[in-house]
Amino acid sequence: MQPLAPEARLIAKSQIIYRSMSDLDLVMKANSGDARALDALVERHAPRVQRLAAQLVGDLEDARDAAQESLVKLCTRLRQFRGEAQFGTWLHRLVVNTCRDLAARQRLRRTEPLDAEIGPGDDDSDPSRLAALAEVRHELTEALSRLSVDQRAVVVLRDAAGLSYEEISRVAKMPVGTAKSYVHRGRGRLRALLEEERPAT
Repeated sequence: MQPLAPEARLIAKSQIIYRSMSDLDLVMKANSGDARALDALVERHAPRVQRLAAQLVGDLEDARDAAQESLVKLCTRLRQFRGEAQFGTWLHRLVVNTCRDLAARQRLRRTEPLDAEIGPGDDDSDPSRLAALAEVRHELTEALSRLSVDQRAVVVLRDAAGLSYEEISRVAKMPVGTAKSYVHRGRGRLRALLEEERPAT
């Protein structure tokens, strides 16, 4: 195996440095015109954006569009981030708002949620386990799509993204008490919908 050329070593070292920077440092560098900092920020948060969009939007294709649109907004609206909240909180709000806008655009078009994709990290050695997992994901996606947009957003932010109620309050722009109420009612509704899906034994 040949050693890396000096230019390649320099690029690799630069990538390691950027990946080790905090979000805030990357934001500051990106806002000063550093394209590599912006690339590192997008690379770091793209998987989280894609997961969140998939959980907020029932249709897989629409979720991909929402994730892509959110990442574009990350690049074009980065100067709007003032550092008053954590960058992750600001980004969650951006994704939630993008998904909400998409839902409003799609309201007249009835769509059936698609099966969630099986990720490369899943164990594909047990087909029956994968089939069961795909069915559970499908049922959950379908049940989530039947919640109101606000209920769906807070349930996903709490149970999938692991945000505190205070963070949800900032992301969803609602009082903490309202966020708690939405999570409680959303979970109850989800439970009822999932029980409806399962045949009685």
